[in-house]
Amino acid sequence: METFNKTPLNTVKRIPARGRYDKETVFEILDAARVGHVGFVVEGRPFVIPTLYGRKDDILYLHGATTSRMLQQLEQGIPVCLTVTHEDGLVLARSVFHHSMNYRSAMVFGTARIVAAEDKLEALRVITERMMPGRWDEVRLPNAKELKATTVLALEIETASAKVRSGPPKDDAEDYELPVWAGVLPMLRTFGPPETDPDALREEEVSESVRRVTG
Repeated sequence: METFNKTPLNTVKRIPARGRYDKETVFEILDAARVGHVGFVVEGRPFVIPTLYGRKDDILYLHGATTSRMLQQLEQGIPVCLTVTHEDGLVLARSVFHHSMNYRSAMVFGTARIVAAEDKLEALRVITERMMPGRWDEVRLPNAKELKATTVLALEIETASAKVRSGPPKDDAEDYELPVWAGVLPMLRTFGPPETDPDALREEEVSESVRRVTG
């Protein structure tokens, strides 16, 4: 199993048994999300900005307007941390102290570079397909003007780790005698019915990519 090297930067210190360093787990967590929170420092002040991303192998693609402060800073090669978290369930214990949450999280470290013009379209395809698989082939692709107005960065993953909690609450032995319900309340996210653009010029059949995720 291919893993990320454990370093002082990515080693899970709080409850280390929950740490995961294999690429399969980290990539599964990244691929199950659409938005990551990008952390970086500018002139001593930290910023954390949510952004769409796509992954291909060990590279995360980020994009935005050429005027984006985040992208302008990241393209200089400063250290970057991107995090993703999935909330899987509330863990309701018999005591306040042992309440918790089941979750899957990933933390990625690396530096970014500008994607070359000849590779920009492919990077945008990766991002679009992460947002909605199959959508790229259904819509108009970016024109030259739109491509020029868009910056795309490749964030190369230098190291990463995941942290996972699952299972029921873990109460103190004496608290199991308390007359209090305890257990896990699962948290699920699903798509609702498609809402057609009110400015549409005509009635169109819902795209296959949308039907695939909404049933």
